[in-house]
Amino acid sequence: MKKQTPQPSLHPRNLHQGRYDLELLSEALPELKPHIFNNEYGNLTLDFANPKAVKALNQALLKHFYQVEYWDIPVGFLCPPIPGRADYIHYLADLLAENNAGIIPSGPKIKVLDIGTGANLIYPLLGSAIHEWKFVGSELNQEAVKSAERIIELNLNFHGKIEIRYQPDASNIFSNIIQPGEFFDLTICNPPFHESAHVAQEGSKRKVKNLTGKSVSKVQLNFGGQASELWTEGGELEFIRKMIQESLNFKNQVYWFTTIVSKSENLRSIHYQLEKAGVFSQKTIQMAQGNKQSRFVAWTYLTKRQQENWSKFRWQ
Repeated sequence: MKKQTPQPSLHPRNLHQGRYDLELLSEALPELKPHIFNNEYGNLTLDFANPKAVKALNQALLKHFYQVEYWDIPVGFLCPPIPGRADYIHYLADLLAENNAGIIPSGPKIKVLDIGTGANLIYPLLGSAIHEWKFVGSELNQEAVKSAERIIELNLNFHGKIEIRYQPDASNIFSNIIQPGEFFDLTICNPPFHESAHVAQEGSKRKVKNLTGKSVSKVQLNFGGQASELWTEGGELEFIRKMIQESLNFKNQVYWFTTIVSKSENLRSIHYQLEKAGVFSQKTIQMAQGNKQSRFVAWTYLTKRQQENWSKFRWQ
């Protein structure tokens, strides 16, 4: 099992190094300008506890850097921080490049499945914009499905590059989504990490206190989040255990299965579950955004020869 040491900052190819250039972003999206102000140090900033300001920032980032002309989410849905989401895409690209002579495979020949794509559709938008990969996004929530489909509909340059598939059974992850004879180079996932609604709400309170210095009894998260986005019975560990178990049924149809692991204390159990499943190879890739540490786990059932044949016939 190969482990990489933590990186000090965002991935080198990530476009969001350092502070946001809010003046430049407000030129791309004038609606951002009313949310910008000078802080006590004379620097331009936003109120990151204000959901409207955070959403406007995301809209500006997506428009300026990724040519996403329209992006919106229904009230209460997850509003993801763009730099961290982009990091996952860049490290996934490195993962594919390892078996392609160090060259990142790009274009629609690369097919990626995003488990729980959400109303925000963030990973397919970024992956398609950065590497022109083709995406399938699966989603349980019908309102999120409608939101994701509307984003695609109103962005002509993403037509034919992203497909949304409704998952009718909450007990399934890959079943109903991956079709017979269909192959994916990557599956990606940012699973719900809390084990209950109460724990999710407490986490939200802590986040708001960290942002504002004020304690609150009830919170509207600046990054939002529906139940299925934030918590699941058994938490992140149980969700990933189910994912590993179900991945066995599709072991010859996927090159790399991957998932974000928010809690480092879950890694030991996840590694054990992967060994138990009989994977050929597994990796833990560390990521960092400022002081926040994150990582994703990747596994494949393909032997070295199968991996070489896969890259030869699908990527070259």
